[in-house]
Amino acid sequence: MEVLLFGIAKDIVGSSSYTISENAVMPTSVAELKQQLTTDFPELGKLSSLAVAVNSEYAEDGVLLQSQDEIALIPPVSGG
Repeated sequence: MEVLLFGIAKDIVGSSSYTISENAVMPTSVAELKQQLTTDFPELGKLSSLAVAVNSEYAEDGVLLQSQDEIALIPPVSGG
């Protein structure tokens, strides 16, 4: 499962994408994915919010994931 990363999430992970190994336990929901990523990268847990998009649509924690889904991690943004 590949997760695309943007903004500060990309900086924290050190790459524009992160692949969850096929040998690892695959998260089955957005909530499990967030938990796994914050365990692997504790700095992600310090962000004020973290949006997840599944197949180009924002997804709530209860959305179920499939291995072929396109997943993006979108941190809070600021601007003016």
